[in-house]
Amino acid sequence: MSKQEMKTQLLGMTPEELSAYMKELGQPAFRAKQVFSWLHQGVPFAEMSNLPKALRETLSQTCADNPVSVLETIESKLDGTVKLLYCLWDGHVIEGVLMRYKYGNTLCLSTQVGCRMGCAFCASTLDGCARNLTPGELLGQIVCANGVLVAQGNGQKVGNIVLMGSGEPLDNYDNVVKFLRILRMEGGLCIGMRSVSLSTCGLVEQMRRFAHEDLPVTLSLSLHAPNDEVRRTLMPVARRYPMDEVLDACRYYIEKTGRRVIFEYALVHGVNASPAQAEELAGKLRGMQCHVNLIPLNSVPERGLMGVSEREVDAFKKALEQKNISVTRRREMGDDIEGACGQLRRRYMSDNAQTSV
Repeated sequence: MSKQEMKTQLLGMTPEELSAYMKELGQPAFRAKQVFSWLHQGVPFAEMSNLPKALRETLSQTCADNPVSVLETIESKLDGTVKLLYCLWDGHVIEGVLMRYKYGNTLCLSTQVGCRMGCAFCASTLDGCARNLTPGELLGQIVCANGVLVAQGNGQKVGNIVLMGSGEPLDNYDNVVKFLRILRMEGGLCIGMRSVSLSTCGLVEQMRRFAHEDLPVTLSLSLHAPNDEVRRTLMPVARRYPMDEVLDACRYYIEKTGRRVIFEYALVHGVNASPAQAEELAGKLRGMQCHVNLIPLNSVPERGLMGVSEREVDAFKKALEQKNISVTRRREMGDDIEGACGQLRRRYMSDNAQTSV
């Protein structure tokens, strides 16, 4: 896998930006609408049949139709979940997860190459953050996944997006916001904001700013603890933002958007999974328009963290329900294909490092 010269990423452009670009090439404005539609369908420049041949050749030489390509796919024999390893133009690799539900296909996107948040339970952050992903690279992951579905003979495209892969979306704020605005545009992928979930570890200023973007996605907060003391052992960001400030930002988002907040809670044996801690958590969330999503931890050997038993999950869930907190246990998918965030990318990087020695 060699690095390539960076080409202009047309996929991350708005129709207005594409129109200006076409004008620079001496093309009429209507070409922008044509190119925008082709790009979001995953069609390479050479096959954009309603463009002049000379324009197709120029675009092929100077631009990238998709700055993302699929390097590897692994399909679960348990539930059909597909783990995608993507290659970026500069040689970096990222990953995503394509999940099939009765209501349609959901794609988990990465927003950064790695992550700098340092959460103890996440493999994505072990090597830090190399860089942010561009709007074109965010959209490109979806275009690639749609291509995989077509190749498999699946009639449905990706209909739901979760920004829960590698990276902290609100740490890549401007690119993510632009991506979301393009995502819902007619003539493109046309995925509405109510079909999008965005997960954050709790960057308070960005959460409050995001509430005013008119992008009413479902906000998911990685909470993972009933109090600051426990949260600081799992999430370095908690040293900067106390839980009360984070929960106030969640209430602000609910007030401004009318959308409930989802609290992600990874259960870690001996750390945050006792019924007493569930009761403490319920006290913090009482009266809030929210839902708790319990996630039995995928053990992270590098961090010495262990998952929980089914008995522990059930006891924690029951304790929340008794306090009238809406709660579900996340359905585990892709357990046989390194489904947890960052695992496949890390294995690939390790294998390639050993090969190059």
